[in-house]
Amino acid sequence: MQSHGLGVFSIDQFSHIGENVVFEKDVLVFHPENIEIGRHVYIGHQTILKGYYKNKMYIGDHTWIGQQCFLHSAGTLRIGNHVGMGPGVKIITSFHEARDASLPVIDTPLLFEPVIIEDHCDIGTGAIILPGTTIGKGCIIGAGAVITKDIPAYSVAVGNPARVIKVRHENPKMRASL
Repeated sequence: MQSHGLGVFSIDQFSHIGENVVFEKDVLVFHPENIEIGRHVYIGHQTILKGYYKNKMYIGDHTWIGQQCFLHSAGTLRIGNHVGMGPGVKIITSFHEARDASLPVIDTPLLFEPVIIEDHCDIGTGAIILPGTTIGKGCIIGAGAVITKDIPAYSVAVGNPARVIKVRHENPKMRASL
């Protein structure tokens, strides 16, 4: 079995990195050559950016990623502009297709699906976002929510599995800030 490495990185290894990107202490980055980070991005302590040897991770401008987050991009991860992400958020883009009950899950095929978080979203502390989901523009995802399906734009979603409890109106200031 082969190690994925230590997660140690240098800025010049990234596919693209904008100005004023802050990496706090103990951030680990794997496959930075497949990660693009916009301008004015904050990445909190002990966060893991788990790039993959194929597919990409995109983090938009003016995005804040809290401490101890785990962002996985084997199936592609797109995080828009002006996104806030609380501590401990987990985003997963692959899963095992466990259809054959005679096999251990680890021995079943690994499938890849993208996760998209559109502009102006707020992802609450400890939320889990599962493969193949899109969180629409301007959404608020409650702390601890588990996203198993698409969330429409300007929605507030909470719970496990997450459900939409409110749809907000578009804020004209969001449009103007891009």
